[in-house]
Amino acid sequence: MPLPLALKAFLAAVPILVTIYLMTVRALSAQKAMPIAWFVSAFIALVFWKMNPVRILAATAEGTMLAINILTIVFGAILVLNTLKAGGGLAAINGGFYGITTDRRIQVIIIGWLFSSFIEGAAGFGTPAALAAPLLVGLGFPPLCAVMIALICNSTAVTFGAVGTPINVGIGASIAGVIPGDTSMIFFLKEVGIWSGIFHILIGTFIPLLSIMMMTRFFGEKRTLREGLEVWPLALIGGLSFTLPAMIVSYVFGPELPSVVGGLIGLAIIILIVLKKILVPPNAWDFPPEDHWEKGWGEKTRLKEKETSKLSLFSAWTPYIIIALLLIITRLPHLGLQELLTGIEFTWSNILGQENVQYSVQPFYLPGIIPFTLVALLTFFLHKISFVEVKNVFRLTFAQLSPATIALIFAVSMVRIFVHSDINQAGIESMLMSMSAFSAIIFQEAWPAAAPFLGMLGAFISGSNTVSNILFGGFQYQLAESLNISHTITLALQAVGGAIGNMIAVHNVVAACAVVGILGAEGKIIKRNLIPGLLYAASTGLIGLVIIYILNP
Repeated sequence: MPLPLALKAFLAAVPILVTIYLMTVRALSAQKAMPIAWFVSAFIALVFWKMNPVRILAATAEGTMLAINILTIVFGAILVLNTLKAGGGLAAINGGFYGITTDRRIQVIIIGWLFSSFIEGAAGFGTPAALAAPLLVGLGFPPLCAVMIALICNSTAVTFGAVGTPINVGIGASIAGVIPGDTSMIFFLKEVGIWSGIFHILIGTFIPLLSIMMMTRFFGEKRTLREGLEVWPLALIGGLSFTLPAMIVSYVFGPELPSVVGGLIGLAIIILIVLKKILVPPNAWDFPPEDHWEKGWGEKTRLKEKETSKLSLFSAWTPYIIIALLLIITRLPHLGLQELLTGIEFTWSNILGQENVQYSVQPFYLPGIIPFTLVALLTFFLHKISFVEVKNVFRLTFAQLSPATIALIFAVSMVRIFVHSDINQAGIESMLMSMSAFSAIIFQEAWPAAAPFLGMLGAFISGSNTVSNILFGGFQYQLAESLNISHTITLALQAVGGAIGNMIAVHNVVAACAVVGILGAEGKIIKRNLIPGLLYAASTGLIGLVIIYILNP
C-alpha cells in the first residue's frame, strides 16, 4: 500500500528536523550531529523508500568526494589567514582598517557586507564568510560575532553568486526542457535576475543595519538595539550602494556580474563617505573589554606592536589583491582562463554502478587551490616568512581543518541520499520532491509567500544556492504553471530564498567556525541567524505575493 503524501513528506523531513534539534536544542556540534542525521536519512531511505543499499553507499561516496571539494576551499582560506598571521600581514591590515574607522558598526558595513559581496561575486563556494570572518577577528571582533556577521551579510549577493552560477547554472539546469521551445533561456534567466534584484533592493538593503543591530544586542556592553540604530542612515546607504548597482547591472547585462560590480561600487562609495566623516557618529562603538567577554565568544587575535610596523599596508593587502584579481580573471569566460582551468577535469561516473551517481572535479578551478593555496605560497616569499614558520603554518592549518572534516562529509552525504532517493523500489518520488509536493498542497495560491522558504531549506541542507535552485527550480516552475502565476517571479523568490539560506547553511557555518577556531558553536550561530533569515524570507514572500496577485505584472 503506497504511503500517503503527508507521511512521506514527514519522513523525508525527519533527518532535517533531527539536525535542527541536535544543533539548536541540544547544542551539539555539527561534528557530532551530522553523523547522526546521516544515519537517520540512510535508515529512512532504506526502510521506507526501499533504496538499494549499494545506492545509499554510492550516494555517501559521492557526498564524501564533494565534501573534499569544500574542505579544499576551507583549507586554502585558513592557510591564507595563518600565513598573514605569521608574516605580520594581519596586524598591518588591522591597523589599516582602523585608519578608516574604529567604529565596529561601520567595519561591519565595509568588510562584512561590501567586501564579502565582492568576493561572493568573484568566487562563491562559501568563500566570502571564510575571508570576512577572520578579517573581522583580526580587527578585534569576538570570533562568534565575526562568524554571525559574516554569514548574515553573505546572503544578498549569493543570489547571483560567482559569475551568475546560481541562476545560470542552477535555475537553468532545473528548467531545461521544461520551458516552451520558443522562449529564450538567456532572456528568461535575465528576467529572473532582474526580479531577484528588485526583491533585494526592497529587503536586502536593510541587511547591514539588521546585522549591526544584532551585533550590538548580543555582543554590546549595554545589549541594546538602539546603539545599532544610531548608524541607520549610513547602514542604509551601505545597503543601497550594493543592491542598487547590482540590480542595474542585472537589468543591463544579466546575472553574471551584479555581485562583483555592486561590491566594488559599494566599497568605493562607503569608504569615501566615511573618510569624509559624512553620517559618521561622533562616538565610535566598540565591544566590551576582552575580560568581560562571555564564555563561548572565542579568543581575541592578539597582535604584537612590532608586527604592526613590519609590513606596509600595501604589502599586507597584496595577497588579497592578488586573490581578487585571480578570482576575476579566472571567472570571466571572455578572458579565456576559465576555459583553460575547467578543461582539466576528473570524473567518476556511475559510482558503484549506480545510475546518475557521479562525481567530477576541476581541481584548478577550485578557489581553495587557485587562488587561495597559490597565493599563500606566494606570500611566503613576498612577506619573507622563514621555513620554520612555513612548517608551523601548515601544521596549524591541518590541525584546524580536521574537526570540520567529519561534519562536512556526513552533511553532504545526507544531501546526496535525499537527491538519489528518486530511484527506489517503493516506486515513489524522491525525498526532496515529497516535501515539495506536500508543501504545494498546503499553501496552494498562497505559495509565493512560502516560495522563499523552500529555497532557504534547500540551501540549509545543501550549503549551496546553486544546488537549492537545481533541486527545487523545476518544481517552482511547474507549480507556477499550475497556479497560472509568473514563472520568473516565482523562480526569483526561489533564488532569493536560496541566498537567505546561506546564513544558516550547515556547510558554511562549519567552514566559517573552523576558520576562526570556534568549532562547536555552530548551533548557537544557526539559532541566532534564523532571526534575520526568517525575517528576510517572510518579507520577500509577502512582497512576492503582492506583486504576483495585486500588481500582476
